[in-house]
Amino acid sequence: MSAPLIALSNVTRCFGHGAAAFQALRGVDLSIGAGEFVAIMGPSGSGKSSLMNILGCLDTPSGGSYRFQGLEVAQLDRDQRALLRRHALGFIFQGFNLLARTSAQENVELPLLYRGEPASRRRLLAREALAAVGLEGWGHHTPAELSGGQQQRVAIARALVTEPSLLLADEPTGNLDTERSREIMALLVALNRDKGLTVVMVTHEADMAEYAHRIVRLVDGRIASDIRTTPSVCSEGAH
Repeated sequence: MSAPLIALSNVTRCFGHGAAAFQALRGVDLSIGAGEFVAIMGPSGSGKSSLMNILGCLDTPSGGSYRFQGLEVAQLDRDQRALLRRHALGFIFQGFNLLARTSAQENVELPLLYRGEPASRRRLLAREALAAVGLEGWGHHTPAELSGGQQQRVAIARALVTEPSLLLADEPTGNLDTERSREIMALLVALNRDKGLTVVMVTHEADMAEYAHRIVRLVDGRIASDIRTTPSVCSEGAH
């Protein structure tokens, strides 16, 4: 049996010291296999953001072990974690995080620019990524010329353009109306189903979590439940 893509063992995260210390994560054990679609839920202060930051190599545990593709992340230095993020991880945020005065095409090219890809290859891969999220022909538009749903699709294309092993989505529908939210979730379902992309999504919306195959609930820094589900929501409208 192959090793899981993600393996957390007794992971803790503490902020501050002494009487002011806050324990955000309290011994989290979590294993996620390649190709899974996992939703992480929990009330405010439950540890969702701390867990997401550790999974995304933006932070390191105070204790315990985090292995990604069998690699112990805590043993990596800051530059090595940056390389891991650049080559293996894709990020989607609630606020889209697009450069306002830059075209959709150029926004999608940005991770490839950081990787040192030549301009011709950046343009080709960015066009392919935009087409994959249903925005073929929209590359010359700036974010201000796009709807919220289209902006999030650009953000997803930017996350996909490096062909990551793991897509981390932090409240990806938080700034969208119901119809656009369903479109974005259907797109994530299609990417997970058709490309085998592993998706880990933080959400506070139960109806969005229902698109996942597995729902992990955090309470007070601990996993309160970890339930595998059969998604009842179809992926109609994904393309």
